[in-house]
Amino acid sequence: MVSVPRLVIAAPSSGSGKTTVATGLMAAFAERGLAVSPHKVGPDYIDPGYHTLAVSAGGSGRPGRNLDAYMSGTALIGPLFAHGAAGCDLAIVEGVMGLYDGASGQGELASTAQVSKLLRAPVVLVVDASSQSRSVAALVHGFASWDPEVRIGGVILNKVASDRHELLLREALDESGVPVMGVLRRTEHVSTPSRHLGLVPVAERRADAVGSMRELAGRVRDGCDLEALLGLARSAPALDVTAWAPEVEPVGSRLSQLHQVSQVSLVPQVPRPSRPVVAVAAGSAFTFSYAEHTELLTAVGADVVPFDPLRDEQLPDGARGLVIGGGFPEVYAPELSANEQLRKAVAELAHSGAPVAAECAGLLYLARSLDGKPMCGVLDADGRMSGRLTLGYREAVAVGDSALAGAGTRVRGHEFHRTVLEPGAGAAPAWGVVHPERRLEGFVQHGVHASYLHTHWAATPLMARRFVERCAG
Repeated sequence: MVSVPRLVIAAPSSGSGKTTVATGLMAAFAERGLAVSPHKVGPDYIDPGYHTLAVSAGGSGRPGRNLDAYMSGTALIGPLFAHGAAGCDLAIVEGVMGLYDGASGQGELASTAQVSKLLRAPVVLVVDASSQSRSVAALVHGFASWDPEVRIGGVILNKVASDRHELLLREALDESGVPVMGVLRRTEHVSTPSRHLGLVPVAERRADAVGSMRELAGRVRDGCDLEALLGLARSAPALDVTAWAPEVEPVGSRLSQLHQVSQVSLVPQVPRPSRPVVAVAAGSAFTFSYAEHTELLTAVGADVVPFDPLRDEQLPDGARGLVIGGGFPEVYAPELSANEQLRKAVAELAHSGAPVAAECAGLLYLARSLDGKPMCGVLDADGRMSGRLTLGYREAVAVGDSALAGAGTRVRGHEFHRTVLEPGAGAAPAWGVVHPERRLEGFVQHGVHASYLHTHWAATPLMARRFVERCAG
């Protein structure tokens, strides 16, 4: 049984202010000395970066984590939550879209409502009250009664215009039976810049983000009843789950055999071989990653070493494998291209047959060019910005064997980009997308597996083990 005080911060629709409220609450409670565990419903990489910054005031050092019932499956939501929230005083889960919005055409799957039920967590509804008064009661009543299994325990009113407006809203909500736990006035003081894929990641504006976070924490602290919210969080019942653990390597695997040390005293001890170094791209251009990926790589025998393709001219010493996740290479194409020495090092490693796993931004970095700027030239393809957003969940199957997946491996993933790659698939594609449309996608060549598809390795942990085994040789 896992007993963790917890809240889900949801809203009737996107744009209501749930990111502001959730992040502000994380920061405000962390400033009070609570160890806060931050979580985000859905595949979004950017919000968890702000969550990580928000809880850093409490010194917890906890990374923001995602809870995506589509990508990881419903059975893993509780275990992944318990893993991330272990030992914390309070867990705050920011929702996605509207409370009941989930994967297109699949009912409640991957919705905030579904995750709140899987976690048995009370929901705080953030309502944009800027254009309503008494109607707010009907809205809250509708959301609270739509699904009896979803427990809406409180409301935070956002964008309230004046004291008079607040009074009208409170009077209306007195009839709904859902208590008001916070009121935030309209303000432009705290803002987060955005661009073509949403908010600018915190890694690109850390100094400004720290100042904004302090102001946001103060605004939420002044406008919300933190004691009432903490009391609501503590009312969440115990969860009957076992925390997920990245130690998935089965006895008898190649790595476990490599790392065994003889226990027979009459036989000379065999020294444990060094762990293969896996270089992981980081820095401002490559900010999209799930915390569980690094944990899995480490658990199955790798030494994970980050590097910044914008600054570092060489890969980490002894790199035997390379992981390049998502991010914004299109924003930094001139700088990435100018680092010619690193581009050559990446190409040499890839051409040697070493395992390389690249997703989205990593795919573009391995291409011949991006918006006309030379990239690593590992793939015979060229990338460019487009005016069309590609966004949504995907179901896919591995077309053939690769360093990441065996032929026939089925995954669920997510695409989120405004770039296009021509061609979109190589002679040996990485995936065959089977839903919502059928197409071939990505590249497998030598040890390289490169694709637009973001996946969550917690759902398919054998991919991490396979990758590290290939690195170990």
